[in-house]
Parts: sequence; structure tokens; C-alpha cells
Amino acid sequence: MASSVVRATVRAVSKRKIQATRAALTLVGVKVGVRTRGCNGLSYTLEYTKSKGDSDEEVVQDGVRVFIEKKAQLTLLGTEMDYVEDKLSSEFVFNNPNIKGTCGCGESFNI
Repeated sequence: MASSVVRATVRAVSKRKIQATRAALTLVGVKVGVRTRGCNGLSYTLEYTKSKGDSDEEVVQDGVRVFIEKKAQLTLLGTEMDYVEDKLSSEFVFNNPNIKGTCGCGESFNI
């Protein structure tokens, strides 16, 4: 049995253009806002966005990026946003210490 030997030559290539590759996954940011609606006054909104708006605040925590609309910034101070899954539902839950009251279904609130 003869063993085979493989040889390789390495050369440095100068001034070669690096080509961009497509990302395997494109991520979009989440924008949180508030709108006037519901029986108690305000309701949270969530939208997908690819870029930060001029007056949006950007929050980055643990590699997660969230944008907050200008109108919602004071309303959301101190708020904890969590994603909760159980057997019947999956949803974002906002634990907001600024809320003075909510409607019976929990969809709207007032400050």
C-alpha cells in the first residue's frame, strides 16, 4: 500500500476585492409606541422597522434592539417588556409602574 501525499501551494493575493455575501437572516427592529384608543385612553403598539426614526429612542439590552416612539417615551419610563408563552397564548406583556388604571380586558390603560 502506497501512501499518497497531497501538496498545496499558498499565495498571497493583493488588491483583491472582497465581495459582500448575503446574510443568512435579515433582522428587523421592533418599534414600541402608544396610541389613543380603547375604553381607558391609551394602548400599546408594536411595529416592525428596519431603521431608527429621527425622534425614536433606541434601547439595546442583551443584543436585542427596540425603538421607542417619541410620544411613548415618557409613558414607558421604568416599564418592563416581557414575552410570555403559556398553553393558551403567547404575547408581549408590559409591566408599567406609571399606569393609574386599566380597562377590564387589559387592552388599554391611563396614566
